[in-house]
This record gives sequence, structure tokens and C-alpha cells, in this order.
Amino acid sequence: MFQRATAKKQESGVRRMQIYLAASPSALQEASGYCRGLAHAAYRIGPNSTLLRQSLLLQTRGGLLSVSDREAPFIDDPEALCAAVLRECGRRNYGGALLDFEEAPRRDRMAFAEKLVSVLGSSRRTLYIPERYAVPGAVALICTAISGGSFSQRLEEACARPGGAGGLALDVQRLRMDFRLPARTGEGRSLSLEDFRKLTERLNPSVFFSQDLCARYFTYAQDGDAHFVLFDDADTLRQKLRIGAAMGFSAAFFMWPEVQDIAPQLFSKKMP
Repeated sequence: MFQRATAKKQESGVRRMQIYLAASPSALQEASGYCRGLAHAAYRIGPNSTLLRQSLLLQTRGGLLSVSDREAPFIDDPEALCAAVLRECGRRNYGGALLDFEEAPRRDRMAFAEKLVSVLGSSRRTLYIPERYAVPGAVALICTAISGGSFSQRLEEACARPGGAGGLALDVQRLRMDFRLPARTGEGRSLSLEDFRKLTERLNPSVFFSQDLCARYFTYAQDGDAHFVLFDDADTLRQKLRIGAAMGFSAAFFMWPEVQDIAPQLFSKKMP
């Protein structure tokens, strides 16, 4: 279907899974050094249901069209927007589209998604969509960043739905979160890479691996409060890929800004 990155450890299960890096036009050159499967994060929804595009090189071909709904207006003509997506896919030989939708599902967004899966399907292209926007025929993205329960069980429950694992892809979100205990809501404070580095340099903590969460963690005390820091590295992300691949997930998506610092450990460098 699509070309894929090769994980540094050549596990047979991971090799069967399509791997994509979502990258903006300014990052494409660097990201393409690690992954042939690119989701081009260059598109957004404009006024009057138009498809707006950032600057892309004329020779940009293949991969996926990734469209954001950030600050997008109401989609009053989903058919026109679908037609624009299909034209762009044909122009650049995209194998499908990724809806990078952050807002809660709305009637106009759902109408667009339902129409787009049909339009793309008619040209044998695939639509990848957030889990909460899932519509029949599209591949739903299952987020890998969990702070409670069991990662494997989370994927197994998703696979039990109609369509099974073949209609699912991993949304590989890199965890880096600080929880003040007791974390009754399951929500913590997101740590930037710089904040995380400063914290670990100051604490030099003992780090452990959670088999259930498939992530690393450490604890520390500050101002009388106990803290639990949960995070991913290249090894835990590869482990999540292995689990998803073994269950039959069709693809996995990474955001380039989230993995840029660990790309050499996460992916094999492509040959020129």
C-alpha cells in the first residue's frame, strides 16, 4: 500500500505495519531521512469549505494528505471540500488522507468525514481519522498514551469492535507527564523536553518500566507532595509498535516534533 520506515530492530511484526511521520513542509527534508511514509501536515480548512495549503515543493509526491481543523470555520459544503481533497490527492499521488482533527466532533466535521471516506474509497484511497470521529470504512486512530489500566487491554478492546484490527492504526503520542499523587483524575502536567531534561538532571532518578502501561516512570518528592513521572523513549515506543503489529494494526503514526530528538534510535537512517 504505502512505503514504510524500517524500525532499528527488525522485528517481523513491525515490518508488516505501515509507519508514517506527520511533518510540516519545513521539516520534510529532515523527516524523510528517517521515514519514506510521510503525512504532509500542510493543509487546513479555509473559508467557504476550501482546502488551504502551505508551500510544498512541486516534486512532493506520495504519502498522505494531512488536514487540520485548527481554527477552521464551519464546513458548509462538505462535497466541495471532499472534491478539493481528492483533486490534491490525484495531483500529488497521495494514497489517502489523515484528518488531524483536535476539536470535539461536530455535525459539520462528521458530515465531511462521512462524505470523504466514500470519495476516497471510490479511488482506492484510505482515510485515517481520530477514534472519536470514526466512521464506517475509515481507519480509526487509537492513542497509545495512557496513564492507567493496561496498554495491551486497551488495544484488545479496540480490536473487538466491528472491523477488527485491520481497521485500526496507532496514534503514537509520546508520553512525558508529571502526576501529583494521588492523581485521582488521571491527568497530569505535560512536560516539555527541556523541562523533562532539567528534572532528570536535577534528580538523577531511578527509572522503572511499567509492563501494564508500556512506559517508563520514576517518582520524586517536592514540597511535601509525591510525584509520579511517566514517559516514553525509543524503546517503549518500539514496544508499543510490536504489540500493535502483533494484533494486526494496519499502520502507526508519529508526529515528527515529538520524536525528532530520538529519531536515530527509533528509526534506521535511510540510505541515500
